[in-house]
Amino acid sequence: MDETLKIINGMVKKGVIGGYAIGGGMAADYYGEPTLTYDLDLFVYFASDADSCELISMSPIYKYLLDLGYKAEAEGFLIEGILVQFLPPYNDLIREALDYAKSVMYNDTRTRIFSLEYVLAIMLQTGRPKDKIRLSNLHEIMKDPNTKTKPDYDKLGKILTDHGLKDKWDEFIEENTK
Repeated sequence: MDETLKIINGMVKKGVIGGYAIGGGMAADYYGEPTLTYDLDLFVYFASDADSCELISMSPIYKYLLDLGYKAEAEGFLIEGILVQFLPPYNDLIREALDYAKSVMYNDTRTRIFSLEYVLAIMLQTGRPKDKIRLSNLHEIMKDPNTKTKPDYDKLGKILTDHGLKDKWDEFIEENTK
């Protein structure tokens, strides 16, 4: 993963992509226990215009990675053995998560990842069966008094309220405290 992240960081330095942050299953795994995930979901601002509502062109990403010898596979690129999906921030919650992503070290490589509060809110919003499982797993970990995996509940509450997810969260908590 270090080598994959170094290539991605190089893409930012060369202006191929703007800012990025890890989301999806890998972000959930960062805060909790590993679960099955097939790819690295990389949410990116495209270097051309982070606020543009125009059609997004993946051409610069494809050209850059193909020139380096990487192959397109499925919905992404296989970069140093990791399948990477380059995803635009497709709604306000994702855009906000990308804006407020945390800078962390992965071994010797600096990277950005969605904060726990946003990971929880996005899984709740998405509501896919695998997200519900990951959300339940994280909730179990968060209940442990000895864990360091705890969200900032004030921040989480504001995110949930701002994005119309507070009732959905309350239902989730009620179902998972029985």
